[in-house]
Amino acid sequence: MEIQFNESQRFNQWWIYALLIPLLGIAVWAVYQQIILGIPFGDKPVSNTMLIFTTLAPFGFSVLLIRIFKLETEINEEGFTYRFFPFHLSKKEIKWADVEKVYTREYRPLWEYGGWGIKGLLSSSGRAYNVSGNKGLQFELKNGKKALFGTLQMEELNTVLAELRKKKIIA
Repeated sequence: MEIQFNESQRFNQWWIYALLIPLLGIAVWAVYQQIILGIPFGDKPVSNTMLIFTTLAPFGFSVLLIRIFKLETEINEEGFTYRFFPFHLSKKEIKWADVEKVYTREYRPLWEYGGWGIKGLLSSSGRAYNVSGNKGLQFELKNGKKALFGTLQMEELNTVLAELRKKKIIA
């Protein structure tokens, strides 16, 4: 089956790194002060090894997680597939036969879903899979469930949806 659309997105927003940089600065200063200058960091200093581990490891782990998170989406004539790695190790599929309505729309990530990532477990708007922006592909399924997938390629998605409607694959 020929893929008509695919997109891969990562968390690349500047503000994520802007939040992490001050934390890294504090961690580096703590290590520098205690190990290089020999001045214990804090009122109850830990060993040098523990200081390095407790300050730098969480930062490194956070950066690593942000870099490996990836939302992949594809559209073909059979349906829509998605994978939000590392939460989904294999692709998930929504068949066109299960779709009542599908359309692109602008949305408010914080207000409607509580932010970015896999969101909306308790939302009346359904579940959202997004990593940035405020544009998405909205699904309303025949079983009453809703799902929104963020996109940075809304115009291309609209073109593909129009082609699928022209071929009578979707309504």
